[in-house]
Amino acid sequence: MNILLVTDAWKPQVNGVVRSLEKTSDTLTALGHNVTVLSPAAKRTLPCPSYPEIRLTLRPGKAVAESFRGRSFDAIHIATEGPLGLAARNWCMRRGLVFTSSYHTRFPEYLRLRAPIPLRLTYAYLRWFHNAARRTLVRTETQRRLLGERGFSNLEIWPGAVDTELFFPRGHDALALPRPISMYLGRVAPEKNIEAFLSLDVPGSKVVIGGGPSLEALKKKYPAVHFLGYREGDELAETLSAADVFVFPSLTDTLGLVMLEAMACGVPVAAFPVPGPQDLVTNGGNGALDEDLRAAFFRALSIDSSACVEFASRQSWENATRRFLAMLQPAECNAARTSGPGHPDTSASNSMSPAGDSDPEWSIPGVAHSER
Repeated sequence: MNILLVTDAWKPQVNGVVRSLEKTSDTLTALGHNVTVLSPAAKRTLPCPSYPEIRLTLRPGKAVAESFRGRSFDAIHIATEGPLGLAARNWCMRRGLVFTSSYHTRFPEYLRLRAPIPLRLTYAYLRWFHNAARRTLVRTETQRRLLGERGFSNLEIWPGAVDTELFFPRGHDALALPRPISMYLGRVAPEKNIEAFLSLDVPGSKVVIGGGPSLEALKKKYPAVHFLGYREGDELAETLSAADVFVFPSLTDTLGLVMLEAMACGVPVAAFPVPGPQDLVTNGGNGALDEDLRAAFFRALSIDSSACVEFASRQSWENATRRFLAMLQPAECNAARTSGPGHPDTSASNSMSPAGDSDPEWSIPGVAHSER
């Protein structure tokens, strides 16, 4: 199968969305499929004003048109709602091409932390964006329920996964610090609520792996915390295995892939009882959930690490990718419905001509339109 994967989130970003899409692409290839990734890589981009690690593609309509020129795809998946995702959505809509989408982050809540934009406006845009997809893939049953309550339709679950060939218990030798060691892995940014972890009054050592816009400020504010920066591959897995408790303070994640990676390394999770952790953490089984994060930390210390490893071992990338593959839809199956009297002629979609398709993708709908 020839698959087009469109994403605004890609390397050099380091986060769960990028890792998920990379692993999905690699696993699809290993299963014998051809995957074309349309991302900001090798495109003219500019940095996101509040988060320079995120690159925004300039002239996304041109980038989409170039991806389609001389090609046809059996399935099209639009993974993000940024400039490339919007351009690809509009390309498909104009040509009657069916596509699927996925909802990875609670973007309205993230945005609300940075700007005074009402949640209803952002959710209206996202509902308009995703309800045009034949299916929208979400990570958990909780996420499906919450989005359904906000008017999203055609929601299907695409579970998270972990690379157990990389993440497995490797002993505690990687960190020679006073124990217990509590650890956070992920973006160091306001939406991650990381200060709920850094400010905890708990014994031992606190360790942070990752980077982001809040890193330098938090280094100054919490000098006793060990900020290790980015880690990758075996070095990341070895460092993660050295922790005694993995603390996940986020209140806005849809899943939290890093929790699965910690469990695979035999590290129990302490988190708030919110969507994401509620879908992965079993109280007393592989971690602890509590409105008091300090209480969750102490309870997690007593968790048997083997239970964490056993839970993570069931979440393979091959199983998750086969589920993704089953959710894809034939890209051309709308053609018969949209051609004929009173409908635009979609036969031009096979020529993939980019004429006139460079910039109209930026005509973002108003709220009234998005409520349809």
